[in-house]
Amino acid sequence: MTNPSLPKPRLRDLGIVLGEFQPGPLNAITDIPGVLVGQCTLIQDTPAVVRTGVTAIIARLDIHRDTAYAAYHSLNGIGEMTGIPFLEETGLLTSPILLTNTYQVGLAHEALARYGSQKQGGFINKLSIVAETWDGWLNDIESFPLTEEHVVAALESASSGPVAEGNTGGGTGMIGYEFKGGTGSSSRCVEILGNAYTVGALVQVNHGHRQHLMVGGVPVGRRISEDIVPTPWPSQPISSSIIIVIGTDAPLLPHQCRRLAQRATIGLARTGGFGFATSGDIFLAFSTGVHPNPKARPETAPPADPTTGLLRLDVLPDFTLDSLVIGVVEAVEESILNALVAADTMIGFEGHTAYALPHDLLVKAWKAYER
Repeated sequence: MTNPSLPKPRLRDLGIVLGEFQPGPLNAITDIPGVLVGQCTLIQDTPAVVRTGVTAIIARLDIHRDTAYAAYHSLNGIGEMTGIPFLEETGLLTSPILLTNTYQVGLAHEALARYGSQKQGGFINKLSIVAETWDGWLNDIESFPLTEEHVVAALESASSGPVAEGNTGGGTGMIGYEFKGGTGSSSRCVEILGNAYTVGALVQVNHGHRQHLMVGGVPVGRRISEDIVPTPWPSQPISSSIIIVIGTDAPLLPHQCRRLAQRATIGLARTGGFGFATSGDIFLAFSTGVHPNPKARPETAPPADPTTGLLRLDVLPDFTLDSLVIGVVEAVEESILNALVAADTMIGFEGHTAYALPHDLLVKAWKAYER
């Protein structure tokens, strides 16, 4: 079990800057005040070849009590994200969000429920959010290597600092656009009605065909052929997946969160993602700017009338969200590319190899089109 902490290069470190809005100080989802990310990365060669892990996203430290509004969007549902019926019914996020591999969603879900019961007095609802992508090409997924200890390690390592990207956490064994994929994050700062807000994304990249990869409109994938960088697959796979988690401190209701989750589709498309017929492309957005549970934060979410118990919420008007929409698109796009840039070449199960996106060739392609 490892927790890589050395900083990896990111898209902007290569001189490639996308979008109109500025990122936050960390250019990560943790730029949103109170949002924490923790990861546990498991890389071993015996007794099984393991390349997997867990990523934990905590919207706020006491999310089990001080809940947040949230919503999801499924671009293509050949994948899994647990807790969706509860989320759709209530609009509430009541626990941390976990990302891991396909075969260990159940293990992660059970570990999260037990952790909530033992460490935090129980979550309001045990129908937690756990999402997956399949890492079985590089990871001996049928060895079921993750344990409850690994889930707890991801949760307890959660911090508001930089997010480790590439071959980390749930993204450890993932492949993106036929290069090594993994975990990526980015953020944007926006202003609405004179107030400053942050919107950020964290992605688990395991999707895409080489020829479709775009970087700021540049067809990078077409310029790096299989003769230059071999593809990891003997033949192009029929399935691929990406999980996208979006957060913001802008005060939003669940239906507004859903609108942001839908816009993740555009950020994905800008990098060359299509939502193929067998893809699991599932997106979730949450807002920490509203406190739906007045008992948790009476000072910030008081009842409008003590005699009626009616809840008073200050939220953004529906038709003021354009800056957030753009911020989501830009953050998702850059998160995906950060995952590719930060990832290292990985040799895994049965000698399968996923090569990293070469930085020099990426920059060369970018500069050629820039001219």
